[in-house]
Order: sequence, then C-alpha cells, then structure tokens
Amino acid sequence: MSRITIVQMESLIRKQLPFAVESGFILESLAEGRAVVRAPYRSAFLRPGGTIAGPVMMGLADYAIYAALLSRIGLVELAVTTSFNINFLSRPGEADLIADAGIIKLGKRLAVGEVEMVSADRDDLVAHVTATYSIPPDAV
Repeated sequence: MSRITIVQMESLIRKQLPFAVESGFILESLAEGRAVVRAPYRSAFLRPGGTIAGPVMMGLADYAIYAALLSRIGLVELAVTTSFNINFLSRPGEADLIADAGIIKLGKRLAVGEVEMVSADRDDLVAHVTATYSIPPDAV
C-alpha cells in the first residue's frame, strides 16, 4: 500500500516543483513503489528536428521516480536526486509521453529507481532512466 495518495503528491508538487505543474505533468497512478506520470503533448516541448526535448523527458522521469519513492517512504520532501542517467532509445512521436517508474532498491539513505518511457502513440521504449536518490537521515 502506498504511503501517500495522489492528492498528497499533487499538493506537494504544486508547492515544491513548479516545473512539473507548468509542464502539465499528470500523476496517473500511484502504488507502493510505483508511479505512472503522463506529459500531455505540447508543441512547446519540441526541439529543432521536431522531437520532444531531452530536458522535458528528464523532468518527467525525475518526477515519476520521486513519486514512486515517496509512495514507499511517505512525504519526505528532502529526498533528492543524486545521480541520473537517461538513455534515449528512439524518437518520440507527437503524442503524450508516459513514464512508468519503479523503485528497485530502497535502503536507509539511498534509493534506486528506474523509468521506462513510451510515447502514447506506440509501444516501444523512447527512453530508459535510472536514478539514485538521497534520503535524509531518520526519514525511513
């Protein structure tokens, strides 16, 4: 069972991560150690060449892993990204992006998560992300 609700996470995001709000990211589901976040397609996300810009994809993935982590540890606002790696696997279409995140290792001070990201108009991965988060002492 998740230690936070979608409503609690959305409230935190409105206060602490205005980029996610301004980008229109939507937390679609939240379960223990899992989160799915959607970035509705916007032409403003495009970079030259007509593909969605990498920073948009990175922000989406970071939000998704953060939500998945907080679903395990509760509302620990100061859990922060310490390492982030993204592999861009294929060009996303002009469609929503969907980030499916999961926590693959949770320790007392560090957590490791991953994201499989797809474009809503097809099934193959457009990106794979791994990230490590630092958890404040006594938070877990």
